[in-house]
Amino acid sequence: MNINLTLIVQMLVFALLIFGTMKWIWPHILSAMEERARKIAQGLAAAEQGEQELAAARGKAETIVREARERANQIIDHAQHRANDLVEQARSTAGTEGGRLIAAAQQQIQLDATRARETLRREVAGIAVAAAARLLGREIDAKKHAELLDKLAAEV
Repeated sequence: MNINLTLIVQMLVFALLIFGTMKWIWPHILSAMEERARKIAQGLAAAEQGEQELAAARGKAETIVREARERANQIIDHAQHRANDLVEQARSTAGTEGGRLIAAAQQQIQLDATRARETLRREVAGIAVAAAARLLGREIDAKKHAELLDKLAAEV
């Protein structure tokens, strides 16, 4: 009978231990496990949200970089067009200025040629008068024959 009573007492003590554990200890263990599970779930949710935000930020960064490259290309194209326009404008200005300088030089050449012809006419007229004076043996008065000299210079 001793074994049966011991076995029954041990079963009662075990039942009290299980009851006490279930009543006072088990809720603390469950709440700690639930708290830990909740924290893990929050961490996983935060990690997932962080990955989504990172993907969105990468997409936004790629968009910004693409737009910046497009804008840079537009600026470079505009600068090249402006440079070409300036070169064409400079060529045009240089051509106009060159034409003006050529026209001025041609006008100066014509003026110098006209002066040289006039001087040459006067010298030829003087030589002709001197030659005529020697042929005639006497000196011709240039003042009296100014009209004659002008006509002769015009003909020469």
